[in-house]
Amino acid sequence: MWYIIFGLLTVISLYGLWLLFKKAGKQGWEAIVPFYREYVMAQLVGRPTWWIVWLFVPIVNIFIFYGFYLDLIKSFGKRRFWENAAAVLVPFIVLPMWGRDTTVKYLGQSNTEEFKKKYPYKKTVAREWADAIIFATVAASLIRGFLIEAYMIPTGSMERSLLVGDFLFVSKLNYGPRIPNTPLAFPFAHHTMPVTGGKAYSELIKIPYKRLPGFENIERNDVVVFNFPMEADAPFNRPVDKRENYIKRAVGVSGDVVEMKGGNLMVNGKPGFGSADVQTAYIVYTDERGLNPDILVDKRFEYMELPDENGRIVAYLLHVTKEEIEEVKGWSTVTEVVPYNNDSPAFPKDAQYNWNFHNFGPLTVPKKGDVVQLNDLTYPIYQRLITVYEGNKLEKQADGIYLNGVKSNTYTIKMDYYWMMGDNRDNSLDSRDFGFVPEDHVVGKALFTWLSWDKDGTFFSKIRWNRIFRGIK
Repeated sequence: MWYIIFGLLTVISLYGLWLLFKKAGKQGWEAIVPFYREYVMAQLVGRPTWWIVWLFVPIVNIFIFYGFYLDLIKSFGKRRFWENAAAVLVPFIVLPMWGRDTTVKYLGQSNTEEFKKKYPYKKTVAREWADAIIFATVAASLIRGFLIEAYMIPTGSMERSLLVGDFLFVSKLNYGPRIPNTPLAFPFAHHTMPVTGGKAYSELIKIPYKRLPGFENIERNDVVVFNFPMEADAPFNRPVDKRENYIKRAVGVSGDVVEMKGGNLMVNGKPGFGSADVQTAYIVYTDERGLNPDILVDKRFEYMELPDENGRIVAYLLHVTKEEIEEVKGWSTVTEVVPYNNDSPAFPKDAQYNWNFHNFGPLTVPKKGDVVQLNDLTYPIYQRLITVYEGNKLEKQADGIYLNGVKSNTYTIKMDYYWMMGDNRDNSLDSRDFGFVPEDHVVGKALFTWLSWDKDGTFFSKIRWNRIFRGIK
């Protein structure tokens, strides 16, 4: 229905543009031929015709088109704020209206000095500010939505690769920018209105998932920002593009087989991503003196005190790297160090599997076009994928599994999926908890830190200077 409405409004808008072209002495059909239309517009408004080459550059082409378009409106004497706004927001109303209005005439090339002298137009201070604010808002929204977005690391799930307080730039271009699912939204707010709270978006218009071409595909071990899949559920029930942003490492891409053995990641039967920055958890036992909290803060160790039944601290849970735990073993108060066994229930959290964060799998990450079997064993693995992410109805009945009301024993995957994990292995909410991440949830690729703020630093060490403009590996 929305496609039909959009198509009808586009035809009406082009009809209005056809009439305006005829008023300017051009052929009406020239208004409906992409690229050639903009070439003619450049001539009508006095812009360099070679600028049409920018129409082949994604995102830049939006600015170029609207530059030509608004200059054309000015060439017909439409220079007031509401006229420009109407030409952008409701062209299907104003273009045919102006095209059929005998008092509206083509006045000449609006971008020339001759035109400006012949038809002077002085903007009020309020108009100057309104134009500046609107242009800045539109430009910043386009850049944020389609090019690059700033992101801050709020939790320690990627320690020590990424630190709490790191400010990143995330590229939308690498994997291809997504067309917003919910384009009606308050500028710069993700899902919640600032100050007042409440939804910062409207679902009056919903656009199906579409991604523009990118420079690359997601590669294994890329650091990726994505929308948190579980916010599809109550109490949030948010559309895909308004779900909270998460950042993890894509340790498994479509088609990979992922597995955890004793806390060690395996991908396709081989050791998965490993780095000196990867943290795991250890239980550290000490004598009565315990660990010095000042040293733990100074070294930025994540830790939790473990008391006995009498409330006396007898051990500590530390999230540290292999190098750091070797240092801890040498501390005078430490009596024993034991690797922590993370037995938190893991995806799909079903009794048939009984997997946990340290031992699960092998599990194949679904790939678009894969045909998977539907039976009692696979149902827990694919149920959420088929229903929530790909919009089908799936039911288990006494005589089998029904897909959209039809008994089925297979299903064809419609999207690529990814397995995301944090580098802080035992302190990360990731795919081990919520499962596969669909491609339509992918926001972009983390490029580099442009600032890093240490909340525990002194006045002179709040900024981590060694992390500024540091690439993300």
